[in-house]
Amino acid sequence: MIELDDRLRVLQRAAREWGEELEELGAELDHDPDGVDRFTDVSAFRYVSRMMIPPEYQDSALHLSGHSFHGDRALERVVAVEALGRGDAGAFLAAPGPSLSGGLVALLGDTAQQKWFFEHFSDEPVWTFLGLTEPDHGSDASAMATTLTPEPGGDRATLTGEKRYVGNASRARLGTVFARTGPGPLGVSAVMVRTGTPGFHASPLPTIGLRGARVCAVRFDGVAVSGDQVLGRHLRASSRGMHAAVRMFNQFRPGVAALALGIAQAAHDYLSQHRSDLGPGGGHALADMEDRLVDTRQLVWRAAADVDHDPARGHLASAAKASAARLAEETTLRALELLGPGARFSHPRPEKLARDARGVEFMEGTTHVQRLNVAQGVVTGRIG
Repeated sequence: MIELDDRLRVLQRAAREWGEELEELGAELDHDPDGVDRFTDVSAFRYVSRMMIPPEYQDSALHLSGHSFHGDRALERVVAVEALGRGDAGAFLAAPGPSLSGGLVALLGDTAQQKWFFEHFSDEPVWTFLGLTEPDHGSDASAMATTLTPEPGGDRATLTGEKRYVGNASRARLGTVFARTGPGPLGVSAVMVRTGTPGFHASPLPTIGLRGARVCAVRFDGVAVSGDQVLGRHLRASSRGMHAAVRMFNQFRPGVAALALGIAQAAHDYLSQHRSDLGPGGGHALADMEDRLVDTRQLVWRAAADVDHDPARGHLASAAKASAARLAEETTLRALELLGPGARFSHPRPEKLARDARGVEFMEGTTHVQRLNVAQGVVTGRIG
């Protein structure tokens, strides 16, 4: 059993208060995702905007009860993200900050690139995006069609192609994109992109859940990329491209699992508050949910600690993501069932939780992808 130390318990208590702010905010963003600019001063957004910024690029840490928090460790992040997801997952995903792009730049960027990227977050809220999944090929790197083509006679290249299901792209100022630069598994590179560059287009997609995340389709029509925007040029080819993507997802998957866990916990909380409205078997269902929440939380914490120890060890992170996503979906649907016919109309809170829970399945790889990762961990002996 993993138990939180005093420092992380302080963060957990604070994040639960921040999550309560997000619950009301999430309902508003569900109806008006473009209204997020009105809420950039909420405490949750201020914390999330620090996540994935290396401490050396932060002006100051968050201080609570004598403890400092930078958001740069997976275990710290999952403790906070569960509490924020318990408030509202869509609102959490709508927060500004470096997010996935920040993790990638921290992994691949040289000193100058990291300084350029992270200094954007020092003065005002800035949204970012990461482009990997494609409309016809998913996240299959071998079939990636987006290309980065060098221009003759200079240190410049042209980015052409499409990405799909990209969070926050329509409100982002900058982001990172994976593109093919040559054949084979080593022929993939990541580049930093300014969304104001001619040829960049982002269009919001209609979604049933997680509407605050502003999931988009993105098109690159000959976007100019300078040499200093290409990440990992100082590293050997085997450490760039999709290898970096795998390590980045290893770091973030425990957080996605924590987000799903927060959704499931919110459904349990709602049922506990409306126990008198539950149908037959409600008490037993609540007890079963509580047991599964405790077990899954331990798996999520263990996965985060594993990634903090070694970012290459992502097998438990995949197990945690698959388990928590399943728990979120089953718990929210069970909540609506227990609340009786018409619950989707008479209980808007669990109805929204059910919609958001389904969206988590498609974040950071579906359950099928996670099972393949876990199987590889078992075969190689990395998971007992």
